[in-house]
Amino acid sequence: MDLLIAALVILLGSYVQSSIGFGLAIIAAPVLFFIDPLFVPAPITVSALTLSLANARKHRHAISFKGLQAAIIGRIPGTIAGGLLLLWISQRELALYLGLTVLLAVALSLSRIRIRPGNTSMAIAGFLSGFMGTSSSIGGPPMALVMQHEKGEFIRANLAAFFVASCVLSLIMLAFIGRFGLEEIKLSLPLMPATLAGYWLAMRSLHRISPQNLRRFSLLLCAVAGTYAVLSYWL
Repeated sequence: MDLLIAALVILLGSYVQSSIGFGLAIIAAPVLFFIDPLFVPAPITVSALTLSLANARKHRHAISFKGLQAAIIGRIPGTIAGGLLLLWISQRELALYLGLTVLLAVALSLSRIRIRPGNTSMAIAGFLSGFMGTSSSIGGPPMALVMQHEKGEFIRANLAAFFVASCVLSLIMLAFIGRFGLEEIKLSLPLMPATLAGYWLAMRSLHRISPQNLRRFSLLLCAVAGTYAVLSYWL
């Protein structure tokens, strides 16, 4: 039953990310953490890598590798910092951090901050994405915030390409600190069909759904999950 719930949550997250460019980990991480803490961050990162490869292939003609260079360079030290954080905090503290990260992601998504996507802002966003993504699997919001005023396909294509590189970096770091091994791989494998099913459904139905309504529903879901994760720290 737990595995079925996990697969359904991943399917929903995959559907959302295929629509707006990010969202899989924001939706999945708080729920899957309470099913089994081992789901966060490695198995969710594997799902994100699987989905990002599919989306990058779909939108490959709109990818700007030159624009992503600074973000990927900034991602490297952020990845290391995020991995080190996992060595210092307890499982209970991770639940609190995860909830706060989700609520921060929601706040950033709702903000009207306008950031020009230059080399400096992309490098800072890449660092924050690496830190958040490696420690909690939620690395999308900083990059999405910088790119939010670009065209829809450009956002989806370049976030997907960035996530391919960033997920690989995170998994290498997680393996190095002992947080991506056989147990995490066993949890990852059943999630991959659900990830691809969410992508498949999105490609065939998104034209019927308002992206704005989907985004509002996703943010509401994230806010509830993030709040519950924070409150659970004191329960």
